[in-house]
Amino acid sequence: MFGLLIIVPVAPLVGFLILALMSSHHPSRRVVAAIGVGSVAISAVVTLLIAVAFILSPPPGHVYLQTLWTWIHAAHFSVSITMQLDALSLAWMLIITFVGALIHLYSSEFMQDEDDWNYARFFSYMNLFVGMMLILVLADNLLLLYLGWEGVGLCSYLLIGFWYQDPKNDRAARKAFIVTRIGDTALLLGLFLLFDNLGTLHIQTLMARAVDQWPTGSSLAVTVAILLLGGAVGKSAQLPLQIWLPDAMAGPTPVSALIHAATMVTAGVYLIVRTHVLYMLAPSVMAVVAVVGAVTLVLAAFSAVTQWDIKRVLAYSTISQIGYMFLAMGVGAWSAAVFHFMVHAFFKALLFLGAGVVIARLDHDHDMFKMGGLRKELPLTFWTFLLGANALAALPLISAGFYSKDAIIWDAWSSAHGGPWLWAAALLGALLTGVYTFRMVFLTFFGDPRPFVREHSPMTKPGIRVHLPLVILAVLSVIGGLLGLPKWMGGFHPLSDFLAHVLPPVARVSTNISEGAMEILSALAALIGLGLAYVLVMRLPSFLRRLTAMPAVAALHRFLFVGWGFDWLDNQLFIKPFLWLARIQKNDLVDLAPALVERVNVAASTVLGATQTGQLRWYALSIVAGAVLILTGVIIL
Repeated sequence: MFGLLIIVPVAPLVGFLILALMSSHHPSRRVVAAIGVGSVAISAVVTLLIAVAFILSPPPGHVYLQTLWTWIHAAHFSVSITMQLDALSLAWMLIITFVGALIHLYSSEFMQDEDDWNYARFFSYMNLFVGMMLILVLADNLLLLYLGWEGVGLCSYLLIGFWYQDPKNDRAARKAFIVTRIGDTALLLGLFLLFDNLGTLHIQTLMARAVDQWPTGSSLAVTVAILLLGGAVGKSAQLPLQIWLPDAMAGPTPVSALIHAATMVTAGVYLIVRTHVLYMLAPSVMAVVAVVGAVTLVLAAFSAVTQWDIKRVLAYSTISQIGYMFLAMGVGAWSAAVFHFMVHAFFKALLFLGAGVVIARLDHDHDMFKMGGLRKELPLTFWTFLLGANALAALPLISAGFYSKDAIIWDAWSSAHGGPWLWAAALLGALLTGVYTFRMVFLTFFGDPRPFVREHSPMTKPGIRVHLPLVILAVLSVIGGLLGLPKWMGGFHPLSDFLAHVLPPVARVSTNISEGAMEILSALAALIGLGLAYVLVMRLPSFLRRLTAMPAVAALHRFLFVGWGFDWLDNQLFIKPFLWLARIQKNDLVDLAPALVERVNVAASTVLGATQTGQLRWYALSIVAGAVLILTGVIIL
């Protein structure tokens, strides 16, 4: 069964190639959907079969390697195309293929208004996105991982700017590509440093040699860990490289769901978890990871509270929830980070797909203040969206997010690498998540329909291809918490037990607060956030309007709305100085040689052009003169 592993990444890549070749011939939507959805569905089915086989009869050492061919062999450097299947890659593979297949199915109906060429182009990009992400997580060496890493970066550019005719979308795509390239450069430098010092890029060999050769806290371990962290914060949109993700909402809604739930933004989390040995050798960098996650989750949550665009609320919530995963990794709760990744994939894909239904109902308008009263008109979307919102806000007992997020809050308090400030940040984030999540729910689905809703009557009702993914993801957003129940509920945690072959347990310290008491505190934080949203949006909207009209509050609101001014800060610190340097170096010595070549070519072209007179006798004379010169030269030489 494990021999089928290669089918998992190859199926969507083959789908991409077929669709790319067919797109110029304007294939029918039915054929495109069959190839686009079917290729990812094949990966999902094969992944499920492999997962069952892995759980029931794991390979020796709980690792299976499938080597296809030698990719590069030069001197002492050798890299092969090898797929590595273990508990960690299997967890990511399940989410990528299963959630990806549901998003593709939803897209087959959601994108049907596009013309034939764009419809095929969309699915070819989506297939390539899934294929590259699978290469990333299945790679047994960091160079192959980097190939997948750059592949998802390229696909994000293509999909965010899918409607490239609008300059705003093109700018958003370029911004995502350029900002993440900063992190990619740091990651590449880290790979160079690893190979130069340890002589290999094979992940398992690297980890073993690092433990043998680098003492804990060594400068090399710290430097490499920081560089890899640079790559992770770029792809996963964490401080200070988080500015690309809110603007990435310019792409189609299924793209947002795929980026946020199953592919790109989780790549940074995977990289750190996969190389966790390096971070355990660099405790100071682990502390940085925790602080980055804690600060990011709070800042992004504050910004989410102020947004009017439903997709930007979800974008900032992704930044915040990924922050929880970074916090978990920073305190050594590796399994908790993976647990929250899986649950987050379910509810975030659900919320984006549900938002897509709402947006389509309102003629692609994203403004929540133009919505309202949609729970009666879109009942299935409302109830599934509500279940996803419960999971995002981590409402106690009835949502999967309660178990995964509260595990991180508990670990932030009880871990040997945690502390009260990290715990307080996580708890504050839980309260703010409740506020912005249910502010979004109340504005969108409750109250009376606003004039904008009444003016835009729906052309068609969503069909089964839209509703089925919503229902499945809603169920998973409720029952997904069964993968990790706390001790006071029986201590059933099959996911962390499964990952124990790859990831170490949390190093805990004794504490005077029990896990159950901590669960109560975090549940209260989520419920207080829900209550605040209800009072301010549903009961006292006039008070909220008067409050935000006050000059000081309005200024604070604008500051949070623009993401704490990070775009402005980056513009002042990096973009403007770079443009200034480019202007003053426009005619420097480096440019003289290319300019000289250009002028010589232009002059030669001008001279050659002057000979093209159109008079046949001059052409004949030139041929004779040339022949005489050539013969003379031959005779003389």
